Amino acid sequence: MAYQQKLAEKLLVLNDRGQGVLIRMNHIKKTCSDPKRRPSFLTDKATEPAVKYINRKFPNIDFRGGSQQLSSIQKQKTAVLEGLSSYYDSFVDVMEFRDHVYELLNTIDACQCFFNIAVNFDFTKNYLDLIITYTSVILMLSRIDDRKVLVGMYNCAHELSNGSSDPSYPRLGQMIMEYEHPLKKLTEEFGPHTKSVTEALLSLQMVYPRRNFTADQWRRAQLLSLLSTPATLLSPAACDTMACEYLPMEMMERWIILGFLLCHNSLNSNAASQELWKMALRSGLYVTLTRDEVINVHKLSEDHFDGIKGYSKRIADIKECKENAIANCGAFHREKRHFLRGALKELIKVLEDQPALLGPKALYVFMALSFSRDEILWLVRHSENIPKTKTPEDYSDSNMAELLYYMERLRALLSTYRYVIQRYHLQYLSQFDALLLNDTIQSIYVCPEEESVLMTSFVSQLSALNLKQLDGGEDFDLKAIRLDWLRLQAYSSVGKATLALKEYPDLAKIMNMTQFHTRMMDDVDELLIETADISILCFYPRVFEKMFSQSSEDTSMQRYLMAFPMVCAHFNQSTHTMCPEEMELMEKQTLRLCVKFLEEIAQQTCGVVLEICAEQCNLHEQLLPKHCAETISTARNKKLKKPMPKKGEVPKEKPGTESHRKDRAVVTNMDKMHLTLTELCTSYSMCSDFTAFKHILVPAEFLLSQLEQRLSKIFVRMANYNQSTQDIARPSELLSGIQAYVTGLNTLSRYITVDVARLVKTVLLQQTQPLDSHGAQTITTLYTNWYLEGLLRQASSGAIAHCPTMHCFVNHTSENEQNFKAQEFSDICELRALAELIGPYGLKFLGENLMWHITSQVAELKKLVFENMDVLVQLKANFDKPETLSNLQKRLTGCENVLKRMTIIGVILSFRKLAQDALEEVMQKHCPFLMGPIKYLHNFIHADTDIKVTMGVYELASATGMKCDIDPALVSAITNMRSDNSSTEEEYKITCLLLVYIAVSMPTLSIDPSTFYSREHGGHQNNVHCLSTAINHLSAAMFTAQDKNIQQHLKEFLQVASSALLQLGQNVDKVEIKNRDSVYLLLDMIVEESPFLSQDMLEDCFPYVLLRNAYREVHRTFIHTMG
Repeated sequence: MAYQQKLAEKLLVLNDRGQGVLIRMNHIKKTCSDPKRRPSFLTDKATEPAVKYINRKFPNIDFRGGSQQLSSIQKQKTAVLEGLSSYYDSFVDVMEFRDHVYELLNTIDACQCFFNIAVNFDFTKNYLDLIITYTSVILMLSRIDDRKVLVGMYNCAHELSNGSSDPSYPRLGQMIMEYEHPLKKLTEEFGPHTKSVTEALLSLQMVYPRRNFTADQWRRAQLLSLLSTPATLLSPAACDTMACEYLPMEMMERWIILGFLLCHNSLNSNAASQELWKMALRSGLYVTLTRDEVINVHKLSEDHFDGIKGYSKRIADIKECKENAIANCGAFHREKRHFLRGALKELIKVLEDQPALLGPKALYVFMALSFSRDEILWLVRHSENIPKTKTPEDYSDSNMAELLYYMERLRALLSTYRYVIQRYHLQYLSQFDALLLNDTIQSIYVCPEEESVLMTSFVSQLSALNLKQLDGGEDFDLKAIRLDWLRLQAYSSVGKATLALKEYPDLAKIMNMTQFHTRMMDDVDELLIETADISILCFYPRVFEKMFSQSSEDTSMQRYLMAFPMVCAHFNQSTHTMCPEEMELMEKQTLRLCVKFLEEIAQQTCGVVLEICAEQCNLHEQLLPKHCAETISTARNKKLKKPMPKKGEVPKEKPGTESHRKDRAVVTNMDKMHLTLTELCTSYSMCSDFTAFKHILVPAEFLLSQLEQRLSKIFVRMANYNQSTQDIARPSELLSGIQAYVTGLNTLSRYITVDVARLVKTVLLQQTQPLDSHGAQTITTLYTNWYLEGLLRQASSGAIAHCPTMHCFVNHTSENEQNFKAQEFSDICELRALAELIGPYGLKFLGENLMWHITSQVAELKKLVFENMDVLVQLKANFDKPETLSNLQKRLTGCENVLKRMTIIGVILSFRKLAQDALEEVMQKHCPFLMGPIKYLHNFIHADTDIKVTMGVYELASATGMKCDIDPALVSAITNMRSDNSSTEEEYKITCLLLVYIAVSMPTLSIDPSTFYSREHGGHQNNVHCLSTAINHLSAAMFTAQDKNIQQHLKEFLQVASSALLQLGQNVDKVEIKNRDSVYLLLDMIVEESPFLSQDMLEDCFPYVLLRNAYREVHRTFIHTMG
C-alpha cells in the first residue's frame, strides 16, 4: 500500500509547487497594490462600473442583467483575456494545489503515518512544510484585495468571447468565497488531521527548546567553540539529530504557531502542546508568511480564538506571551547576536589557520550559519514593525556588518576548501558509514523486499566510493541515495509497516548522519541556501539600507562593510521558476542595492584618501621656495647680530615639526585618517569581484571612479582661477600640489590592489582636453583663458613687455601696477610646468585659441589693405623712387593701426614660441625615444621637399614643440579664413600689399617715444621687436597657403622696408629721428629670425654700417641711463 501511494515523491513535488504558487500569490498582491504596475483594467474609469458590479455580484454574475455595466468589458474582451490570463491561471493553480494537498493529507491519515523529527526527519519536515505552505498560500490569497475582480472580470470576458464560462470558474469562485475568513475554514479542514499534525509538532520538544537557549546558556556550553575541548579537536562532529542542529528557528516557529492554530484542540487537551506553543509565542511578535509578508502571531491567534467558546484561557496566555515578548525578546536576541559575533570570529580564525578541520567540523560551520541567519531574519522582520517598547535600540544593530562578514567568510571557506571537505567525507562514507549501516541492516530480523533492496543499494553505493574518483575530477551525484532514504522513511512510517522505523532508532540515526555526509559531497550549495540564505533582505530595502548606514558610521565596523553588497550576490537563490516576472524586479532591486552600497563605501574611502592627500599637499606647500625668505632673513639677522623679535611674537614653526612626538599616546588627525583608511581598505580585501544576477561587480572600480570624479574637481579648484579678478595659481605651484596628491594616492596601493598609475593618467589626460568626461572645465581651459585674457591682453596693450633676453614677459614699472608679475607666469620654469600639466594636447588647444586671435587681427589687416588698395599698388611699383614714395606715404591711412595689429600678432606668436620651447624640453625629458625619430624627420626636410610632405612633418614636429620654418597651425588657420567668394589671386595680391603696407609704415615707429630698444630686455618697450616674429611667421604661412615662394616675397619686403627706413636718415626733425636707431634694428631682427633671409640679402638693400651705428647708439644710451 505505502509503495503505491508514493508519499515521498508527492511531498517533494507538492512542496516545490506550493512554494511557486505562494510566490505567485505574493507577486500578484504586490502588483495589484502598486499603482504603476496595477492592471489597467482595474484603474480605467471606463471599467469602473464593471469592477463595482463584479465585486458586488461575485461569484454569480448576471451577464444579461448587468449588460450595461459590463459593456466596457465587451468592448475590450480580447485585451482583458490576454491581460488577466496569468492572474486567473495562478488562482486556478491555487485550487489545483489545494486539491492535491487534500488528497495527500487524507492518504497520510489513512495510512496512519508516524512522525518524529528526530527519527524520520525528512518525512516529518516535508509533511509540516506542506501544511504550512498550504496555509500560507490560503492566507496570502485572502490578502489579495482584487482577487474577486481579477477572476470575475476574466470569466466575464471569457463568457462574452466564447458564450460560456471558463470550466474552472464555478469551483474557483466557490473557493474564493469559502476563504473570506481563511483561518476559520482552514481549522474546519484540518480537524481530521489533528492527531498527525500534533504528533509531528510535539516531536519538536526535543529540538526547539534546546535551540531556543539564551546567550548565557550558549556561552556556558561554549557553543561553536572548537578550542573548548582540545582533546576532541579532530573527532568528527556528530549527534543523533544532525539535520535538526541547523534547522531554521523561524521554520520551527511557523510550524508550531500555525500548526496549533489549525489544530487548536490539542492546546486544551495536551499540556506539552500548550508549553511548546507558549514558548514559540514568547520568542517574537512576527513570523514570515513569504517574502516581506508577515503574520502578527499574537493578534492573529487572539482574533481566531476570540470567536471560539472555551478559549478564554488561551487568549489570556496569548496576552501574557505578548507582554513577555515585548519586554524581553529584543534584549534576548541582541545578546545572541553579540555572542555569535565572537563565536564566529573564533571559528573562522581556527578554520583559516587549520582548514583541514572543515572535514570533521563541517557541522559546526552550518550550525553557525544557521544560528546567524536566524538572528538576522528575526531582526529584519521586527525592525520593520517595531513594537512600543522602552528599548527600541534592541531592534537595530550597528554591528550587523560584522555578523554578515563572518557569514561570508564561512561561505568562502566552504567554497575554497571544497576538495578537503569532499575528501574527508568520501572516506567517512565508504569506510565508516557503509560498514556501520551494513552491520545495522544485518541486525534487523524482518525486512520486506522493497526496503531490503533500498538498504542494500545504500551500502553498495557508499562502499563503491573511492579517492580515485575524486582525484580524477569526477562529479558526484548522491541525490538518489537521499531520495531513496526519504522513500524508506515513508515506507517504514505507515501504521502497519512490517519494518517500523520507530522500532529501529539506530537505523534512523545512522541514515540521518549518512545523509548529511552525502550532502557534503555534492549538495553543499543547496545546504548553504537552507542555512545561510538571507535573500529576504532584498524585500526589506529600507531596513537593509539602515543597517548599512548604522554600520558605516561606526569606525570599528568599516572593515566589514563589503559584506553588504556581497550579501546581495545571493539574492537570486530565492527566485522560483513559477514566477519569472519577479526575477526581473529582484534583479533591478539587487543591482540598485549593490551599486548604492559600493558607491557609498567608495565615497567614504575616497573622502579619507583625499583628506590625507590634501594634508600632504599642505605640508608640501610649506616647502616651496617662496616660503624660505623669512627663514633666510632670520638666519641673516642672527649672523649680523640684529635684535631678536619681541616676546609677544610667536616664532613661525618650521616644516617637519608636525612629525615630532613627545608622547606616543597623542593621536593626530593624520593618524586617525590613516586608521580609518586602513579599516575601509580592509573591506576591499574580501573579494576582487563578485557576481549578482549574472552582472560582475568590481568594488575597486567604484573607488577608482569616485577618485577620478573628485580628483578632476580638486585639480581644477587648486588652480584658484577667478575670472573677475583674473587671478590664478602659478603653473609650478599647481604642478607641485598635483605631485603631492599623486604621492599621497600612491599610498593607496599599499592597502588594496588598485592601479593608481592608470587613475592618475586618466585624470591628467582629461585635464589636457578643453572639457573633462563630465563636461566640466579643465586646467587646460582655465590656463588658456588666463593667458589670453590676463597676460596677452595686457601685453597687447603695452602694459607688459616681451623680454627676449630672459625668455619671458615682464611688467612695465608704472603707477597702474598689475595684480600679478608677468615673469612669474611666463618664465622658462613656469611654462615647463604648464607643459607638464596640460601636455601636447593642452598646448595644441592653447595654440588653436592663439590662432583664432591672430586670424581676427589678420581679418582687420585685410580690411585696411582694401581701404588703401590704390595707394599700396602704387607704392609697390614705385618703392625705389624716394620722392614718389614719400608723397604716397603721406596718402596712406591707418599706418599706426597696421603696426599695432602686427605687434599684437607678434606678441601672441612670441608667447607661442616660448610655450613650444618649453614643450620640447618636457617631451625630450619624458620620451626621448619618441623625439629622436621626429627630429630625424624634421632635419630631413629641405627646400625642394614636396610641400604636403613638409607640412605633414612640420605638423608632427610642432606637436612636440620643435621649431618649424613654417608654422602648420598658422597655415591651417589662414587657409580656413579663405571665403568661397575670394580667389587665390586676390588673396595673393592682398598678402603682397600687406607686406608693402607694413614696410612703408615702419618709419612711423620712430615718432613713438616708447619705441626704445632696451639692452636689458633685448627688445623694445612697446613690443615692436615682436614685428620680426609676426612678419616672418605670417608671411611664411600666408604664402604657403597660396603656394607661392616665401623667400622671393620677403626679399621684396626687405627692399621696400629698407627704402622707407633710409629716408629717416635724410630727416633732420629731432622728434622724428629720436628712436631711428631702435627702428633700424628691426630689419636686423627680421633677418636674424627668418630661415629664408640672410645678412647678404639685407646688405644688398640696407648698409650694414647703419646697423652697426644703431647698435652702438642704443648701447651707449643704455650705459648713459644706467650710469
